[in-house]
Amino acid sequence: MVKSLIALVLLCASLSVGATASASSTTDDEVNPGASSAQSVNSAIEWNRTLLAIVRTAGAQPPTIHSTRNFAILHAAVYDAVNNIDGTFSPYFVRIPNVSGHASTPAAADQAAHDALVALYPAFQATLDAELQQDLAQIPDGQNKADGIAVGQTVAAQILSLRSNDGSGVTPSPFTPGNQPGGYQLTPPNFAAADFTQWPQVTPFALARADEFRPGPPPELTSDSYTRVFDEVKSLGFINSTTRTPEQTLIGTFWNGNIQDFWNEIAQTAALRHHLSLAQSARLFALLNISLADTAIAFFDAKYTYQFWRPVTAIQMAGSDGNPSTEPNPTWLPLTTKTAPDPSYPGAHSAISAAGAEVLRFYFGQRFTFDVTSESLAGVTRHFTSFSAAAQEAGLSRIYAGQHFRSDHVAGKDLGHQVAESIDETILLPK
Repeated sequence: MVKSLIALVLLCASLSVGATASASSTTDDEVNPGASSAQSVNSAIEWNRTLLAIVRTAGAQPPTIHSTRNFAILHAAVYDAVNNIDGTFSPYFVRIPNVSGHASTPAAADQAAHDALVALYPAFQATLDAELQQDLAQIPDGQNKADGIAVGQTVAAQILSLRSNDGSGVTPSPFTPGNQPGGYQLTPPNFAAADFTQWPQVTPFALARADEFRPGPPPELTSDSYTRVFDEVKSLGFINSTTRTPEQTLIGTFWNGNIQDFWNEIAQTAALRHHLSLAQSARLFALLNISLADTAIAFFDAKYTYQFWRPVTAIQMAGSDGNPSTEPNPTWLPLTTKTAPDPSYPGAHSAISAAGAEVLRFYFGQRFTFDVTSESLAGVTRHFTSFSAAAQEAGLSRIYAGQHFRSDHVAGKDLGHQVAESIDETILLPK
């Protein structure tokens, strides 16, 4: 454990340096009015990097807890801790009376982030304790520092209490596949058990209900639209496809990771290039991660409502779908060989990416030039001139990877956009 904790500290440090040095970005939009130069270490960004390092550590993320929940808890705590002192925006949940306006916002943010992450990842307490002490050592001792620490402790405790019975800890019920054409089946070659079956019942962070923006059903198996999306993914997504271009193969591999991680790193790049203050960074990452968390709840609600089969099942079993225009291939496998273990409709990458792009567009405007690196394809960088362009490519990547039909992509994109737009307009508003 000691070696792994030391490795995590080094990983956090390398992420901090790498994200700042390698992110090449410019913007043609005005920086938000009121933004001030960020301190040399922005607590919201620092602790975001720390959580990214944790979730990328093998075995660290509980397999039945979607990481978007923990990112949202972390950043809700940081946001309310800072905002109880700064007071620029409306609170997310915690309102502490009679907080000194001179209390240290960095101390509040650092303490809240530390306490939230220790509760969520107790095995990393030693590392998190060391990070907190290093951060607090840079803040002058005195009443303002003490007041900030107290605010952070109070906020983290209340946010954790709020989410303690949100349904995420329920033992996932096993999924029993049916035998009807179009119904989700466990997918070859590994036939992994369906995951996050309990997630549709998790309490949203901001939405009124998990099904608030539930999309309509996937296309009928005998429809022309289904035939088109079937033929597309059958051709482009095949592991040995001769129609997929080298560029599409690269894209299909590049985005084949935890999509929420990509969007947190893109947000880091944007926050640093716009020199956001701690208060504005805290709000950005709270809006982003609450939107991503509620999007995940929403798309799992839709996935387990419609229980639509994945392309690998659809193509191998096309002889049973009642559509004479779809030809089966019993040996078909996707580019990535394995398929994500949940129903196909709507697409998670498309939903998360649309939500992330919408929050960043809301905060910074659409035009922004930036580079993205991949946890799945080392040494490769993708270049974009808008958030929506990155979101579109991330969504389409799942067709190239043989994971999704285009109808999954379209429904996911619409869902993520609606969730994020609703959240942007209803919470954490300027006073």
